[in-house]
Amino acid sequence: MRPLPSAPGVAAAAALLLLVLPRARADEHEHTYQDKEEVVLWMNTVGPYHNRQETYKYFSLPFCVGSKKSISHYHETLGEALQGVELEFSGLDIKFKDDVMPATYCEIDLDKEKRDAFVYAIKNHYWYQMYIDDLPIWGIVGEADENGEDYYLWTYKKLEIGFNGNRIVDVNLTSEGKVKLVPNTKIQMSYSVKWKKSDVKFEDRFDKYLDPSFFQHRIHWFSIFNSFMMVIFLVGLVSMILMRTLRKDYARYSKEEEMDDMDRDLGDEYGWKQVHGDVFRPSSHPLIFSSLIGSGCQIFAVSLIVIIVAMIEDLYTERGSMLSTAIFVYAATSPVNGYFGGSLYARQGGRRWIKQMFIGAFLIPAMVCGTAFFINFIAIYYHASRAIPFGTMVAVCCICFFVILPLNLVGTILGRNLSGQPNFPCRVNAVPRPIPEKKWFMEPAVIVCLGGILPFGSIFIEMYFIFTSFWAYKIYYVYGFMMLVLVILCIVTVCVTIVCTYFLLNAEDYRWQWTSFLSAASTAIYVYMYSFYYYFFKTKMYGLFQTSFYFGYMAVFSTALGIMCGAIGYMGTSAFVRKIYTNVKID
Repeated sequence: MRPLPSAPGVAAAAALLLLVLPRARADEHEHTYQDKEEVVLWMNTVGPYHNRQETYKYFSLPFCVGSKKSISHYHETLGEALQGVELEFSGLDIKFKDDVMPATYCEIDLDKEKRDAFVYAIKNHYWYQMYIDDLPIWGIVGEADENGEDYYLWTYKKLEIGFNGNRIVDVNLTSEGKVKLVPNTKIQMSYSVKWKKSDVKFEDRFDKYLDPSFFQHRIHWFSIFNSFMMVIFLVGLVSMILMRTLRKDYARYSKEEEMDDMDRDLGDEYGWKQVHGDVFRPSSHPLIFSSLIGSGCQIFAVSLIVIIVAMIEDLYTERGSMLSTAIFVYAATSPVNGYFGGSLYARQGGRRWIKQMFIGAFLIPAMVCGTAFFINFIAIYYHASRAIPFGTMVAVCCICFFVILPLNLVGTILGRNLSGQPNFPCRVNAVPRPIPEKKWFMEPAVIVCLGGILPFGSIFIEMYFIFTSFWAYKIYYVYGFMMLVLVILCIVTVCVTIVCTYFLLNAEDYRWQWTSFLSAASTAIYVYMYSFYYYFFKTKMYGLFQTSFYFGYMAVFSTALGIMCGAIGYMGTSAFVRKIYTNVKID
């Protein structure tokens, strides 16, 4: 039976504990064994194949335990448990390079209640997961006959373990011994272990779980090329239009400056120069706006660093390593949030900087933790392995207060002192200029709705591969593609928001701050809409738990992506606005 690739769990908020929790030292960490040394077969979780996140403890089904009662070490850490990893000792006696002939290790006394549990699992296509030396193994619980009347349990686990020197490099499971489930009978569970020498290098042992034919398909390459060509076209188009248009604007404004006051009054004045006294006016709700910009800059920094680390290191070879790396980087980059959010709030004249710092620091953690805690109640109701203990929730809150908040405070103080003074090229008028009427397609609401189409179009193919690796049994490993897509997304987002802002200012509407942010952030709306399509047409997920898990965390992902795009769009547009008004002589 072909094993399925592994993938990390979700529980992003709870995995913050990985920053402070020590990892247990054990053979699985060293990955080296002596002859006849103990090798532990860990039983992890069991659950429906189509609902990857709906997992339960392996022994929640009435499986029996092997005769071996004690082992020399334990491997489970709290961080793994938070991700739905419920490692329990199988009770099987396995020693390095020591073959085990087919032998019975336990017996199931199958009463009606146990039979009903197995039948339910078989009807819902339950698979179980095991680990040997951190290598995942999948097996199916059982199968039904063609008529769906009789149900059979696989009772024989045939393990073939490949070794290279003193390291385990390959594990395969074959399920055999199909036994019909009949109440009030005894079912014997058996296993065998066959050790064989392998030429696979230890650093390449996870290659068998990868799927190059899927991730490196020509469609993937074509989508990257297509997005890259879109970037070239869009950048060229924006540069040509804006350079030619701005050149004409500068020429017209220079001509107006040479007129006397009467001719200028009789002239037809219009365009973006007319709002020079209001374009640098503080945005509405500056506290929330600054917090969103700071959070978006931090998310971008985290994304960039994690992708670079993933390109250098194979993070998928250790359970939860990608998630723990992301959490560590997020905590470490908290000063970025404070710096950009605090400096922007200071430049906009904000005085409640402590409140802004708290909102900026806890905006993303509160969103992630709130979603995780809501889903946790459903997991508790289902008795699923992803249920997070209350003590862990308290510990997560402590990490937010004692790690993220102090670092954010440092960034806020630096931002306010280093770049918190307003240095606008134009003086802000005391009285706001009235906004003239304009055509419907120049309204900020319309610009916001249309602004996210092109950025989404540049990434939606990659979204399919990311969704598949997260919600199906695929390991995402092509982080070079992801880096290219991130660069393309940034360029397209900045170009689109600059064009949108230019049209808005040309219509003499100076409300460009929120418009530039929201027009870029609207990409998240299209990503979330695509997640509905993916759920109903590309998966076979079902049930309250999996549905709430999927749409809850997709909402978190889309919102974080939207905040990041909005911050990128605003930062690029802010530089553009400052540039064009610096080059115009204002009386």
